[in-house]
Formats: sequence, C-alpha cells, structure tokens
Amino acid sequence: MADENKIFQVEIITPNRIFYKGESTMVEFNTVEGKLGVYKKHIPVTTVLAPGIVRIHKEGEEDRIAAIHSGFAEILPDKVTFLAEIAEWPEEIDKARAKAAMERAKARLEGKEEGVDLKRAEFALHKALVRMDIGE
Repeated sequence: MADENKIFQVEIITPNRIFYKGESTMVEFNTVEGKLGVYKKHIPVTTVLAPGIVRIHKEGEEDRIAAIHSGFAEILPDKVTFLAEIAEWPEEIDKARAKAAMERAKARLEGKEEGVDLKRAEFALHKALVRMDIGE
C-alpha cells in the first residue's frame, strides 16, 4: 500500500470529458521546456504541455499511461491538473491512422511546396509519433 503522505490527486480534462481522475505518487509528462516529474508537495507551477506520454505512477500498481497533445498543466502541492486538447489511452489510438498522419507530416516537411506551415507540420509529426509510440 502506498504511503498516504506521498499521494496526491491527478486530473486530466479535455473539452469532451474528464479523461482521468485519480491518485498518484508521481506523474511524468512533457512540457515545451522538457520532461517534468512531479511528486506531492511540488511548488505551484503552471506550464504549457507538449505532445507526449503522461505516466501516472502509484506504488503497488501498474503505471497508467496516456497520450496528451497540447494544453496546460497546473501543479499544486496536492494536485496536478492537465487541461489538454486531446488525451488518449493506448487502446483508443488507431495505429493505421497515426501512421498515415506521420507519413503526411513527413512529406510536408520534406517537400518544397510553398505555403506549407512548417510549425504545424512539425506539431502534426510529433503528435503522430507520440500516438505510434504509445500505441505499441
């Protein structure tokens, strides 16, 4: 059983649903500034999420993992809240669709077409790669 002094609340909220609500002893995720790991009693921080995998740890249980694509995280001493545009469990990801999106994004980045929004293509590629990674 996890030490109650280490447990804090985690919520992942998307525009469509409360994706996850539960307890954790540590949560790991990607921000635009790099990877971040949070334990209970972390200093308050608000940060911008980058596409990546969120890993929710709880002692004595298997880690929960999900893909999160852009949004914000609010870190408080006893709670972490993710406000994400998209959050997906591994079983919700369509691997064939993710692979097709990855190939489209790569083609846009490698092509010399005018008017291609490179930042948007890079973001699409990153999202597709996250989906491919977590879907395996």
